[in-house]
Amino acid sequence: MTTPRSFSISSAVTSLLLTALLILALLSPTLARAGVGFQPVVPEELKMTSEPQAAGAPAIILFRQVDRDDNGRTSHEDNYYRVKILTEEGRKQADVEIPFYKGNNVVGVHARTIRPDGSIAEFDGKVYEKTIAKARGLKYSAKTFTLPDVQVDSVIEYYYTLDLQEYSLYASNWILTDELFTKVARFSLKPYRSTFENPFRLRWTWQGLPPGTAQPAEGPDHIIRLEAHNVPAFQTEDFMPPENELKSRVDFIYSEDDPESDPAKFWQKVGKKWNGSLESFIGKRKAMEEVVGQIVSPNDPPEVKLRKIYDRVQAIRNISYELRKTEQEEKREKEKPPANVEELWKRGYGYGGQLTWLYLALVKAAGFEAYGCWVSDRSNYFFNQRMMQSKKLDANVVLVKVNGKDMYFDPGAAFTPFGLLTWSETGVDGLRMDKDGGTWIKTTLPASSESQIHREAKLKLSDTGDLEGTLKVTYTGLEAMYRRLEQRNSDDVTRKKFLEDQLKEQVPAAAELELTNKPDWASTETPLIAELNLKVSGWASSAGKRVMLPVGFFTAGEKRVFEHGNRVHPIYFEYPHQKVDDVTVELPQGWQVSSTPPAQTQDGHIIVYTLKVENGNGTVHVVRTLNFDILLLDQKYYPALRNFFQVVRIGDEEQMLLQPASASARN
Repeated sequence: MTTPRSFSISSAVTSLLLTALLILALLSPTLARAGVGFQPVVPEELKMTSEPQAAGAPAIILFRQVDRDDNGRTSHEDNYYRVKILTEEGRKQADVEIPFYKGNNVVGVHARTIRPDGSIAEFDGKVYEKTIAKARGLKYSAKTFTLPDVQVDSVIEYYYTLDLQEYSLYASNWILTDELFTKVARFSLKPYRSTFENPFRLRWTWQGLPPGTAQPAEGPDHIIRLEAHNVPAFQTEDFMPPENELKSRVDFIYSEDDPESDPAKFWQKVGKKWNGSLESFIGKRKAMEEVVGQIVSPNDPPEVKLRKIYDRVQAIRNISYELRKTEQEEKREKEKPPANVEELWKRGYGYGGQLTWLYLALVKAAGFEAYGCWVSDRSNYFFNQRMMQSKKLDANVVLVKVNGKDMYFDPGAAFTPFGLLTWSETGVDGLRMDKDGGTWIKTTLPASSESQIHREAKLKLSDTGDLEGTLKVTYTGLEAMYRRLEQRNSDDVTRKKFLEDQLKEQVPAAAELELTNKPDWASTETPLIAELNLKVSGWASSAGKRVMLPVGFFTAGEKRVFEHGNRVHPIYFEYPHQKVDDVTVELPQGWQVSSTPPAQTQDGHIIVYTLKVENGNGTVHVVRTLNFDILLLDQKYYPALRNFFQVVRIGDEEQMLLQPASASARN
């Protein structure tokens, strides 16, 4: 479970240091901010009609500047953009969206449009704030506004300050890549510097710097700078790795310890420190043994004990997933974190990461060999031990030895079934903690069959070609977990629409769908089942004296993937999963089946497609499966993957030929 590090590895040194920092900040005046300001109008930029290094681009960034300051009561970052509009499509750049995450804020927005004739239209409108929903229920906020009178050949420019959370040194970075081609970009960082005996040390790492870009360097004034030219636009593709893994960037790493060049020694120090904090948090053995006695029976088999403890921990109020609205909840946010698992148990609620450590304490008290592990959440980046970035081990799980087998658990991740981890914690490196500094482990990867979407339809075909009947969709494993997680704070009406809309997207024709049951949204272990009435008008079509019936009933999702001829990024699937369609169609009275497509099996080893059509007594039965047992595939294999899905599309577009009763009688 991803959790703020302070809940589990806080140290006395860090606490004292931050307290002293706060006192210093309160006594010192806030640092003056030298905003970037508008740049002079450049006639050559107004005359520009294209950029040779970004052929066909609708717009480009002429100049960008990012000045970050990690000093002061709050860190802040001044941003400036100057954008050239090259085509009609480029006028969309007039709608500006500045994203930011909770705890940060965007202030001091200034903007203007420079018309092609050099005259200026100042922005004096309103800046709005809205919430942006992303995949898997993730959300962030954005400040939005629209620049006035934006025309082809005009230049727009705007600047703002991003106010960051207090002492947000852990997230200090530069992102060089933008959605537009950038001619010139300048970056600076004024690092935090301490006058205390235990100052933070700073080092920086980088990835994907544009060709010819000099490495970031510290000047005599102790400010780190970098200038980049001709930075390619970032290309977004379906099924690509996290953007943070692909974009050109520089990460700044603050540490209390002296720099360490040997990764093994670095991680040994980190592991010992984290293990000490963990043992302090879970070290209430007697209290936990009393709790275990209330949960399990001595004669329970090992896995039964683990499951009972797991269910009990998941039943505890998990405030990581709550909407915080009331004054009481705001007050609770400020209360002192529990010092140990005994306090956590008595309190009766906690953050997800704390609950995962509670599970560790309980299974150890039940007599199991168990370890706490910090692993890398691969939803944002891929972990590399050699980079020595401890902040990238940011999710905690529990490893339990059961009959010589390693089992991993994360009850602090809401709706995660017993024996599974949330997808971003699977198949990743982690540090299993112990007193000697820890051991590297790799979490398990579930089989595709453990996370399934099973669609079972019983339909009737009318003599006019319409399909009507019932559809039962069963989501298991991670497929169920993420739907429950995404809709955890929604009402029944919103959940109903969510399921109906998802399924409409899978039918390659206009469909009427209505949910008829009440799915179990609260459970962790049971499948999420949706039962619906389904009607599709005109599914079958006439072909002379015969009727054609397509075999691909819920295949619209595969029709749109991997259609482009070229691929820039590697192919990345979040987790192995399986789709199964089991469709029975009852034919009108007297109709006959003239022909059915042959059975197909396309085995790509990591992806397998099967299709089988059977002719019954007045019915046809179609079973289609698609298995994904893959995480990451290099882009050089994209042509083979694309060819595979072309075969899938051809199979899904196969037709059954039916002979209506009137034609049969004539024959």
